[in-house]
Amino acid sequence: MKKKWSTSLLCLLMLLSLVATGCNFSGDKGSGSAPGGTAPAADGQQAKKESVINLSFENEIKDLNQFSTSDNISFSVLNNVSEGLYRLDEKHEPQPALAKGVEVSPDGLTYTFTLRDGIKWSNGDPITAADFKFAWLGAMNPQTSKGGYAFILSDYIKGGAEYASGKGSADAVAIDAKDDKTLVVTLNQPTPYFLRLTTFILYFPLNEKFVTEKGADYALKPENMLYAGPYKLTSFDPASGATLVKNENYWDNANVKVEKINLKVIKEQSTALNAYKAGELDRVMLSSADVDTFKNDPEYTTDIEFRTNYIQFNTKGEGTSNLNIRKALQLAYDATILEQVILNNGSKAATGMIPVQMSGVDHKSFRDLQGDLIKADAAKAKEYWEQGVKELGKAPQLKLLVPDDSLSKDLGTFLQSEYKKNLGIDVTVETKTVKARNQQMDEGNYQFGVTGWGADYDDAMTYLDLWANHTPYRGNYENPKYDELIASAKKEVDETKRINMLLEAEKILLAEDAVVSPLFYRGNSFLQKPHVKNLIFHPYGSPVEYKYATVE
Repeated sequence: MKKKWSTSLLCLLMLLSLVATGCNFSGDKGSGSAPGGTAPAADGQQAKKESVINLSFENEIKDLNQFSTSDNISFSVLNNVSEGLYRLDEKHEPQPALAKGVEVSPDGLTYTFTLRDGIKWSNGDPITAADFKFAWLGAMNPQTSKGGYAFILSDYIKGGAEYASGKGSADAVAIDAKDDKTLVVTLNQPTPYFLRLTTFILYFPLNEKFVTEKGADYALKPENMLYAGPYKLTSFDPASGATLVKNENYWDNANVKVEKINLKVIKEQSTALNAYKAGELDRVMLSSADVDTFKNDPEYTTDIEFRTNYIQFNTKGEGTSNLNIRKALQLAYDATILEQVILNNGSKAATGMIPVQMSGVDHKSFRDLQGDLIKADAAKAKEYWEQGVKELGKAPQLKLLVPDDSLSKDLGTFLQSEYKKNLGIDVTVETKTVKARNQQMDEGNYQFGVTGWGADYDDAMTYLDLWANHTPYRGNYENPKYDELIASAKKEVDETKRINMLLEAEKILLAEDAVVSPLFYRGNSFLQKPHVKNLIFHPYGSPVEYKYATVE
């Protein structure tokens, strides 16, 4: 049933939206030019149209060190200042990038990549197969990998899991830089989506000599990075933004049409919308309150993502260690309100972890195969709560941890209201910056928090193997049966059997153990200036491509 909500609740924007826009903050505006427009020449004649796009993020750029980063905003920057063996194209398919091609062995286990001729770092040094080996081993090395993403290599590459656990050696990892142009990698089992994985940030190369020389200062400022992608950084401040300019040493530089990308951190959606109206930015995310106003505007459009926003419970937290308390909190809010009234932008109420449209088997999506796992039930939630309180001996005092962007803060208010209405409890909402929120969850210092996950590739495994890692951020979750399902699915070559294992794993994670509680699958509504073309936003993996963009 639809309910009325306050204006503040209606003014929501999408969490971690990488399709938001930004302001020109690099000083260009002082020259009298408009973003993507023309600048008046000294003789009164119109100068050539500037090839500039102005965008923004709604949260800080947390970390540009690919050994330690884990957030989509940082990934968006790194994906455009560097590159892997393959890059996703306009249709989200992997295409040769720093590699000119690959040969795959008949058993599907060995990949032999051949690098392009003449590829260079931004300082002119050659990019070699050894740069990939160094980066991949570093991402798996427990001493250097800090972002919780080692699994995206170690789960697939032979010897990687042992190395990442500290029980194996780098020499036993099946990555061989045979010569400067030939990289050979052997997998544990056939992986149909491996080329898609090579488009992901942790598969990008790094120059060992440069990274070692910079030490702890690596990636803290533009001059402390080397660039292998279509752009390079000229300015960077985590809290305010970054400026990207064309990389003259990029192998495909001639096909990069936009010379500069200005990125600004704008946490308040209303501020970004006003800047867009003023012509200072080229793309802006819309809150639900603005959708009806602009949905008939020719600059209005929508897109979809493979991203689920959800509540993460700490299974060792005070109160949330109790299964019945977690189940009560799962069922005590109505996600359809988020979809129909609050978000109002193409997002869908989530009934499971895996988003709609993600591939399953036999031409059916994973979500269609599984059906609904979690749906609101206030009466059942009350029963679970009372049982949990009885088991604990008292009602727990709960604190919900949320990031400080507009949507997350309003999500906290929404959940706080629902829990008061349906359970009769007062939940405190604790707001932190994304970096502080992540640190607090990494340390296990929380009861439950609002977070999200975007798919790294088009398969349910990109979500479900997260909870086989037993980290505090993932709720300190441990279940041997769940771990076995994930491990077996990674080895299973029969696709139907593999998907059935993942379907069972999702049921255990949500319906049985109540480790997470889904909120919504993200859709986006935004305005974009008509002179900006071919900004590509992927529903999974590296979020955004500036390489293909043009300014008319």
